[in-house]
Amino acid sequence: MHRRTLLAAAAASVTAPAIAQPARTATLRFVPQANLTALDPIWTSAIVTQMHGYCIFDTLYAVDGEQRPRPQMAEGHTTSDDGRVWRIRLREGLRFHDGEPVRARDCVASLERWSKRDTFGQILAGAVDAWGAPDDRTLEIRLKRPFPLLIDALAKPDANVPFIMPERLARTDANAQITEMVGSGPYRFVAGEYNSGSRAVYEKFDGYRPRQEPSDWASGGKVAHFPRIEWQILPDPATAAAALQNGEVDWLDQPLADLIPTLRRNRNIAIEVLNPTGLMSIMRLNHQQAPFNDLKTRQAVALSVEQSEYMQATLGTDRDTWRECRSLFPCGTPFGTEDLSELARPPRSLDRARAALAASGYSGQKVLIINPTDFPLIGPHGQVTADRLRRIGMNVELADTDWGTVVQRRVRREPVDQGGWSIFHTYGSSLAYLNPAVSTLVKGTGTAGWFGWYQSEAMNALVAQWLEAPDAARQKALADDINRLAQDDVATVPLGQFTIRTAYRRSITGLAKGSMPYPWSVRPAG
Repeated sequence: MHRRTLLAAAAASVTAPAIAQPARTATLRFVPQANLTALDPIWTSAIVTQMHGYCIFDTLYAVDGEQRPRPQMAEGHTTSDDGRVWRIRLREGLRFHDGEPVRARDCVASLERWSKRDTFGQILAGAVDAWGAPDDRTLEIRLKRPFPLLIDALAKPDANVPFIMPERLARTDANAQITEMVGSGPYRFVAGEYNSGSRAVYEKFDGYRPRQEPSDWASGGKVAHFPRIEWQILPDPATAAAALQNGEVDWLDQPLADLIPTLRRNRNIAIEVLNPTGLMSIMRLNHQQAPFNDLKTRQAVALSVEQSEYMQATLGTDRDTWRECRSLFPCGTPFGTEDLSELARPPRSLDRARAALAASGYSGQKVLIINPTDFPLIGPHGQVTADRLRRIGMNVELADTDWGTVVQRRVRREPVDQGGWSIFHTYGSSLAYLNPAVSTLVKGTGTAGWFGWYQSEAMNALVAQWLEAPDAARQKALADDINRLAQDDVATVPLGQFTIRTAYRRSITGLAKGSMPYPWSVRPAG
């Protein structure tokens, strides 16, 4: 269903009755952006799973509103004179939800597993000589060479977040999902009430000891004000908006853009932007399988992209909420330089894309787009891509499923006729793509990297040079080289940059700013 058809139906039914549920001040009723199908925030980078992770896990360090790393589970750290030995001291009294104390060896196992899945973690792991735990409260990291960004890596605020879990769980193969959720965060996961496609439930963990300073983004005192949080999975935008209007839910993470005016007219509802840094939409191609293991074919796809069409398909014509951005680092940030690559420079057109495809190695192979029908900020992108690629002469199949199926399928590297895929679309916080250290979009690590598995030794060398750059000017020059190469190689196709407005009833207050909705600080109003 195309966006305008979907929105017409949604607008017509926005006042329809939603799921009946009495208001309960002891429970925060929240509608997340998508269904929670994968529970392990290390195994997947899906934002909804990272949101779930922030409910139940904590981190050694976390960033504040100025993106500075702050101690979280850590009390602090020391470094040796040569910068090769870091000792991190844990705060006293940290406990897991199963009653066990948090020990340094739990942190060691957690970071080792995280470093196998996360691209920044992989860079850090390459510099680590040994992870150690000389005592229960001391984590020791011995490096082969100085790594000044070590604490920045441990404070990473977006996927994949280096959450700390018990050693017995963290010893699980990094390529296998953990399903038992035991953390040390402000809420515990109620496994018996979890029903994928319906709801997830979290209860306040009385054993959690928040830091004493005020919360600030992902850092500071994470105070749980509600005894219970219920995630209600409502994939239909109209049903979700009606539930908020009728007082049957308290907080709607991502209301459909076209329904915002209706929600604004309700004096009991507030509309707010919680992530002022914004988000980036992207298209990711499978570099490991035909036809996109061919560079020229990938470049033809990049030439077919008209960002405004993608942004309008999901967010409408209100350009106050979105902008075009032809950079793989966010526009408006130090490395967000546009038009470095010939492929990115206008004019781009279907005619140019057709000519490029004709000159490529494409010979009619099927292009399978895995696309969610229950995710209004992503699903229309698949429809736009399918239409544009068909118009340049590609053999396209649009495989419409739910978002949970996309998350599960995009890990597969087989050919499309064996359960694989060619293209998926998603988005993430601009902070997750801020520079070459954190961004998954430009890394060239192949099958060790993010879904799509872009591989480039030249890119790996540039990223390594960026990490060791002696000054800001050299960093900027190298970031431009990385940005240009990633676009030339079509590592990822940028589709635009935007902000999301969240909606909540005025019966709650204190929602924290951040790169995603956090469960702490929010409390009953009055």
